Amino acid sequence: MRRYLRVVALGLVCGFCSLLYAFSQLAAGPERRADGEPRAAAASWLAGGGRGAGSGAGSAGPAARPAQADRCAGSPLCYWNPYWMLPSDVCGVNCFWEAAPRYVVLKPEPAERMHVAVVACGERLEETLTMLKSAIIFSIKPLQFHIFAEEQLHDSFKGRLDSWARLQNFNYTLYPITFPPENAAEWKKLFKPCASQRLFLPLILKEVDSLLYVDTDILFLRPVDDIWFLLKKFNSTQIAAMAPEHEEPRIGWYNRFARHPYYGETGLNSGVMLMNMTRMRRKYFKNDVTPARLRWGDVLVPLLKKYKLNITWGDQDLLNIMFFHNPESLFVFPCQWNYRPDHCIYGSNCRGAEEEGVSVLHGNRGVYHDDKQPAFRAVYEALRNCSFEDASVRALLQPLELALRKTVHTYCGRSYGLFIKQLARSVRDRSTRLPRAT
Repeated sequence: MRRYLRVVALGLVCGFCSLLYAFSQLAAGPERRADGEPRAAAASWLAGGGRGAGSGAGSAGPAARPAQADRCAGSPLCYWNPYWMLPSDVCGVNCFWEAAPRYVVLKPEPAERMHVAVVACGERLEETLTMLKSAIIFSIKPLQFHIFAEEQLHDSFKGRLDSWARLQNFNYTLYPITFPPENAAEWKKLFKPCASQRLFLPLILKEVDSLLYVDTDILFLRPVDDIWFLLKKFNSTQIAAMAPEHEEPRIGWYNRFARHPYYGETGLNSGVMLMNMTRMRRKYFKNDVTPARLRWGDVLVPLLKKYKLNITWGDQDLLNIMFFHNPESLFVFPCQWNYRPDHCIYGSNCRGAEEEGVSVLHGNRGVYHDDKQPAFRAVYEALRNCSFEDASVRALLQPLELALRKTVHTYCGRSYGLFIKQLARSVRDRSTRLPRAT
C-alpha cells in the first residue's frame, strides 16, 4: 500500500512540474493580438515598482537606450515567477499579483471649489460680510473667497470669518490692495477707491483658473453653484460673462452719454463678472491703441492713458472698451443675475426676473442704506440679520414678505414678488439638503 501511495505522489509531482513547464513556455513568448501582431507589454510591476521595470530609466530615456525600449515593447505580459526572481533584463509583471483579487479603497475626489473675489475699501465691511453670508447660506459646493481689502479692515474680516469656521464649507484669503507701481496713484483714484483692483485679478491670482468677481453690494438669492455653472456654457472664444448695463435703451447711460466705445447697445455692468482667467491670461486682445494685439496685463495701461479723460465709471468703462473691440470674447448672461434698481425704478424691464425671479441682487447707488429703494433695503436687512442656523433661514421668508409689502408705493416695491421667488426656492432646497435638528 505504501509503495502504491509513493507512485501516486510521484505521478502528481511530475504532473505538476509538467504544468509549470507548460506555463513557463506560454509566458516565454509574446502575446499576440487577433491580427497576429505582438501586443505591447503592460506596465511594469505595480506601475514601475518591480524589478526589471527599467533600472536607470530616470537617467536615460528611450532615445538613449533603444534596445531597452524594443525589448520592453515585445516582452511578455506577465510571468508566474515571483517578481524578485525575474531576470534583471525583463520588463514584466508578476501574474500572481495581476490575478490576485485586489481591494481598493476609492477616496472621494475633493469637491470643486468655487472661487469668489471681492474688493472692499472704506465703509464696506458690513456690506461685504452680508454678501459673503448670502453666498455661504445657499451654496452647495465649497467656496474659496479672495478678499482684497485695505489693511485696516483685515482684522475685522478675520475676526468675523473665523467665527464662521464651524461651517466648514468655505475658505478665505485676505489680500492687500495692490496696483502696478508705475501707475498706482492713477489706478487707485479711478472712479472709487480700490474699485479698479478687479482689473488685475487675473495677474494676481495666477493659480486660479476661474473666478466670480462681485461688488460688495451683491446678494445671492440662489446658490453660487448656479451662476458658476454658466462657465460650462462658454464657447471656445469666450473668456468672461457680464450682464448688460440696461435692458431699456431709453434709460440707458452708455448709449446716451458715453464718450468712449462700449459693448453692444447699452454697455455692460461689471458688478457681477464671471471669468475664465486662464483664457484671459493667454488671449491677445484687439485694441485701438496699437495695431498689435496685446495681452491682458499689457493693454490696461495704454487704454487708461488714452481714455482717462473720457471715462466716468472707471474700470467698468475700460472693460466696455475691451469687449467692444473683442465682442467674441464675451458671454452675456441675463439681467436676473445682476438685478439693479435700473430694472424696476421706472417699471419692471427685466424679463428674466419676471419669469424666474431675481437670482443675484445688486444694490448699487447705496440703496441698501437709504430710503430711496426700500425693497432692496428690506432684502439686505433680512439677510444681514439672518443666522446660519437652519431654523433662522427657514424663518426668513415670512417677515421679509411682510416688509416688502410695505414698499408697494415704489415701482420696485410693486414687483416685490420677483425679490422672493428664487429666494423661496433656495430656502426650500436648502432645507431638503440639511437634516433637521430633532
